[in-house]
Amino acid sequence: MNRDKVKIAQIEVCETAKKMYHSGLVAGTWGNISSRVDEEYMVITPSGMDYDRLCADDMVLVNMKTFEYEGRLKPSVEVPVHSAVYLSRPEVNGIVHTHSTYALTMATARKPIPPICDDQVQILGGDVRLAAYTMPGTKEMADEVVKALKDRGGALIANHGAITIGRNLAEAFTGSQVLEKTALIYINTQSIGGPAEISREDVEFFHDFFMTKYGQKWKGDRA
Repeated sequence: MNRDKVKIAQIEVCETAKKMYHSGLVAGTWGNISSRVDEEYMVITPSGMDYDRLCADDMVLVNMKTFEYEGRLKPSVEVPVHSAVYLSRPEVNGIVHTHSTYALTMATARKPIPPICDDQVQILGGDVRLAAYTMPGTKEMADEVVKALKDRGGALIANHGAITIGRNLAEAFTGSQVLEKTALIYINTQSIGGPAEISREDVEFFHDFFMTKYGQKWKGDRA
């Protein structure tokens, strides 16, 4: 294990946790964030701690296969969920789990979100599925979340919240903002007859564009 990568991940997770808190995506100590270190380890936020009081060293290093951890604080109870996602999706390097208002509204109603916004389908890959209701922090929840996230960058968790993933933590955080905005738009459109959905062909085009062509390619970058 590369300790320099651990330290970088701790800084990134801590900074993202504070950003998540101040963005209004969570209340109190709810929600959790993680970053992959390698094929065996991840760094995750500690359980039940005020995000504004945390420092990078408080972020917990966890073995994704054994759940053993290093540090003075216990890791989030959602370790099984984060671990299962990383182990099933090798391309994922960041995870953000929120209890944001509008996403949780949809999750509590147990309603998925159809593909209705360009940025939604680009970043999240299409409709936002609903993971079945299970007890938090259990293998059952982990299994349901992995299933709901198949080929997607985000999902709702019934009566619990939302989860987004990314090739890096910044992408996962952006996904959480997009999911929350999409949930709000979906709810708002119910008052005017409901949203018009984006076609499957356009969903596939937009998502492929985001994953392979979106953004800048600077001189010296490798193909």
